[in-house]
Amino acid sequence: MNRAAFERLFVRESTPLRDVIEVINHAGRISLALLVDSQEQLIATLTDGDLRRGLLAGLSLDEGTAADLLPIKAAMPNPHAVTAPVGTSPESLLRIMQEAKVRQLPLLNEAGKVVDIVLLADFIPPADLGLQALIMAGGFGTRLLPLTEDTPKPMLPVGGRPVMEWIVEQLRLSGIRRLNISTHYKPEKIQEHFGTGRDFGVELNYVNEDLPLGTGGALGLLPPPEGPFLVMNGDVFTKVNFQKMLEYHQEHEADMTVAVNLHEFQIPFGVVECDGARIRSLKEKPRSRVLINAGIYLIQPSVYEFIPQGQRFNMTDLIQWLLEAGRTVVSFPIREYWLDIGQHADYQKARKDLEDGTYDAP
Repeated sequence: MNRAAFERLFVRESTPLRDVIEVINHAGRISLALLVDSQEQLIATLTDGDLRRGLLAGLSLDEGTAADLLPIKAAMPNPHAVTAPVGTSPESLLRIMQEAKVRQLPLLNEAGKVVDIVLLADFIPPADLGLQALIMAGGFGTRLLPLTEDTPKPMLPVGGRPVMEWIVEQLRLSGIRRLNISTHYKPEKIQEHFGTGRDFGVELNYVNEDLPLGTGGALGLLPPPEGPFLVMNGDVFTKVNFQKMLEYHQEHEADMTVAVNLHEFQIPFGVVECDGARIRSLKEKPRSRVLINAGIYLIQPSVYEFIPQGQRFNMTDLIQWLLEAGRTVVSFPIREYWLDIGQHADYQKARKDLEDGTYDAP
């Protein structure tokens, strides 16, 4: 890499988190930012996962800074930047990356400045994601009546294409090409459009629910997968990076990873906090921030022992069973575009966002 390429990766402690995201998003094959001091000596490497953990910790993209990520990194397995001196042998570089479980390794000169970055992909060709996916498309879509009187909700048009066609394309572009689609309400509409999946660059398998089995029941109709399995709702309009979600899932050695989205809302009244009869405080129309279930999940094959066969259950039930069994369930905060089109206002917003470029079509 030349000098100008490195400088585009530099951020300072005062750099807003939103700007750090832009650096990572436009770094090309190198998906990190380099936090440096005034002498351009490396302080830390900042990754996509660090930013998502920052969102979980309540950091604001506009008010938070790169320095706010340092306490969060301190609790990770690699609290300090994993680096190597320039001139280290290729065999040693590979060993360092494999032992530290990192995919990118800055090389430093004697002054502690980055002079190169090597990638694990330079030594070991990246494997296919190896993911299968299940798109849950069997719901009735009653909240979208009368639009769904003769059309399954995932087949409603956005930009001249069914919502689920956008999902299939997003999965294909992510390297996920073995797809299962669970159907119940008007399944022929879906099968007539997608067929075998060949025209869409994927391999499709249909799983029809004779009776509605809930948001996760179709999993019990499928054989246990050999590796991580992606499950998502068929009415989600999103640009989530599934590769980053898989890396996050593996980094946390999770049994299940649940994508979550930050939802902010303002309470339109003054909120009174009391200690018995005595008022302790009054907050006028406060804003509240909560994480909501985004309807996208990654599960390990071992989770299948908790999935009932051919019975109705919801993904929220599965999450609760895993938690009660002491299994590792982690949240993956979405920082990309995400919208559930289950209501009229959200469906119209998806159509508008595509028209005005808010949703950047692939």
